[in-house]
Amino acid sequence: MLDATQNFDKPLTKERLFGWQAALFPAGRSGMRKIAVGAWRTDAEGPMQVVSGAAGKEKVHYEAPSAALLDREMSRFIGWANETGRTDPVLRSALAHLWFVTIHPFDDGNGRIARAIADWLLARSENNAQRFYSMSAQIRQERKAYYEILERTQKGTPDITPWMEWFLGCLDRAFDATETTLDIVLRKARFWERLAGTALNERQRLVLNRMLGGFEGKLTSTKWAKIGKCSHDTALRDIQNLIEKDVLVKNAAGGRSTSYSLKGIDS
Repeated sequence: MLDATQNFDKPLTKERLFGWQAALFPAGRSGMRKIAVGAWRTDAEGPMQVVSGAAGKEKVHYEAPSAALLDREMSRFIGWANETGRTDPVLRSALAHLWFVTIHPFDDGNGRIARAIADWLLARSENNAQRFYSMSAQIRQERKAYYEILERTQKGTPDITPWMEWFLGCLDRAFDATETTLDIVLRKARFWERLAGTALNERQRLVLNRMLGGFEGKLTSTKWAKIGKCSHDTALRDIQNLIEKDVLVKNAAGGRSTSYSLKGIDS
């Protein structure tokens, strides 16, 4: 993925694809099975099929083109992928992903390499190696929907509009996910900038960082003690110290429901 995005200005070649696939399987095996690495599949053990289910109850989701067609099909694909100007580059990314994974040229790793190709083309569309989002990561998060739309498209008519719509929607959600991540990063940066020079112990820094990113529910002294691996009394002293330093505030509910928030952020 780093090679695909950092070297977006380099053309896609057969050798480059072979290198990506070989990097995924350095031992030449997929699990216990020996596979062809750094080369197109041969179908020596039968046609390439995407299968799920237990032995004897397998379901074939897709059967790829014959290995005899791979040299021709991949030459056409690589030539098209390197073209510029005829197709919107973002649409080209969606088309390339579908086309590559449909050819299914390798024994294993086709999905991951298809995602790398998609991100390579998206980087080319922006003419920038700086990546603030990852289409590959978003597809992994939505893999159930991804496999469903992929199977419907490969078994359907030549109209790939639903696939294109799903891909562009997934790209939009990748942007949203990045905005959320950047919000958290900037939130942390502003918070610690405000506390520059404030003396804090390691437990306080640990819990405050947890509160700034991905903390579920409300902070209580019990949670503090668990996260900081300290006694309840120590947790209360840590919390009280932060209240005095205007870092934490006590929430309205008291008694057993006593909880705390970051001042100026959660409150």
